[in-house]
Amino acid sequence: MVSAADRAKGPARTSVWLEGKADRERGRKSGQPAGLDRDKIIDATVRLLDSEGAAKFSMRRLAAELNVTAMSVYWYVDTKDDLLELALDAVFGTFPLPDVSAEGDWREQLRELATGYRDLLVRHPWVSALIGTFLNIGPHSMAFSTAVQQVMRNTGLPPHGQMGGLSAVFQFVYGFGTIEGHFIARCATAGMSQDEYFREAMGTISEQPAFAKSFESATELMEARGGDTVEEMRERDFSFALDLLVAGIESMVARSKEA
Repeated sequence: MVSAADRAKGPARTSVWLEGKADRERGRKSGQPAGLDRDKIIDATVRLLDSEGAAKFSMRRLAAELNVTAMSVYWYVDTKDDLLELALDAVFGTFPLPDVSAEGDWREQLRELATGYRDLLVRHPWVSALIGTFLNIGPHSMAFSTAVQQVMRNTGLPPHGQMGGLSAVFQFVYGFGTIEGHFIARCATAGMSQDEYFREAMGTISEQPAFAKSFESATELMEARGGDTVEEMRERDFSFALDLLVAGIESMVARSKEA
């Protein structure tokens, strides 16, 4: 068993996917509660993380959700970190990946992957922090990564520019989806819709003289962006930003052919 202390000492060498634990037997153990298995544990973990967030998650809380003892959970996973890593990979398997064959339109492939990634980050706000915590080398995460890399090859960007193109698109999506997911979670915690929260927040800011000038400029930009609701404004922003990135890739491909 790898302890939390060992994991902290060598995070780049530690993963549930590197230690043979991901393939550990999933069946019922002698004396274990009927119907309990690792897939059910992972599903419950995802539900709890979605509803309560990573800060409140614990093995005891999970055991209570499953109506078993904490020790029963440890029959199937060695540590909390192992379980979080398994949950992270599980949610990467919840959206279909496009056919990324070279014969397809890379623009549509890229948009589909970017949209799926954004939706994942919004549905599961806890994912953002865990992506930077673990190696993300589970089968679903790797399938997503492989598809992303293939689409970048399909663009025609020279090899030295493909990682830059990948970073431009998917780090943008990561930031956009993270902020969006956290905003939605904040609204839910406040018991308000996104539009209600937005109107109240903007109203509060507009009443503060110190923010008057900045608020006026921001209001002009928001009016120009269009959309009657927060979701509509966000969709316009995301689509336009993604179009900008696609156009940038096309421009860099053309430039590389001229060189």
